[in-house]
Amino acid sequence: MTDQDIAGLQRRLAEFAAARRWEPYHTPKNLAAALSVEASELVEIFQWLTPEESARVMEDADSAHRVTDEVADVLAYLLQFCEVLGVDPLQALAAKIERNEERFPAP
Repeated sequence: MTDQDIAGLQRRLAEFAAARRWEPYHTPKNLAAALSVEASELVEIFQWLTPEESARVMEDADSAHRVTDEVADVLAYLLQFCEVLGVDPLQALAAKIERNEERFPAP
């Protein structure tokens, strides 16, 4: 198992939090709130851009860096949230896609 798979990344995040004694703060409520804040920070980057400008956001090095940092923050909090609640995020996504395929069949 490498640190680049979901479980490896969750382990690294848990070790990071444990080393700083942050576990008491990593409750489902707090992690959900932090996830929302980080997602909002990602939205903020695009807030006043036109659709065309938003499609080119990764062309500017500063904007690209901001986007990738916020994506990382969102994913980190989502993975920690899933770890705390025992949710397998890939299994949850696969099940959701299957439900959506049934609910919204292709024409």
